[in-house]
Amino acid sequence: MPKPIMTINVEITGSQSLSGEDHSVSLLHFHAEAEGELFNGSTIEDGIDTQTFIGGKFNMSARYMLEGKDFEGNCCKVFIENSGSTLSDLTPKIVTDSEALRFLQEQELYAQGESIGDGVIIKIYKQGE
Repeated sequence: MPKPIMTINVEITGSQSLSGEDHSVSLLHFHAEAEGELFNGSTIEDGIDTQTFIGGKFNMSARYMLEGKDFEGNCCKVFIENSGSTLSDLTPKIVTDSEALRFLQEQELYAQGESIGDGVIIKIYKQGE
């Protein structure tokens, strides 16, 4: 298994949900800490994971902004959106104000998650590695 470029430890801090006849929506609020060789930081405010089950199809999309330091030691912010239909098959998109991490905005990435206790561990990888 390749080494992740970033590991994100997620702690669920709250939730809301609603259900109808053939659908449900859950909003999971969370705090996250990111660590790795490229970036280390924590969420500025709680992130949100929107989980929907509509017409027999499940989808999740977590969005959050982290503040920390890039591998050059510069303070920066990183926005991540992880989308997918299972924790084992997520597609992350990254936006950052770090010049050193700018390449991540164009990099094809994939992520895998694992539920642990009151949270999740998300590992982000470069495609092809």
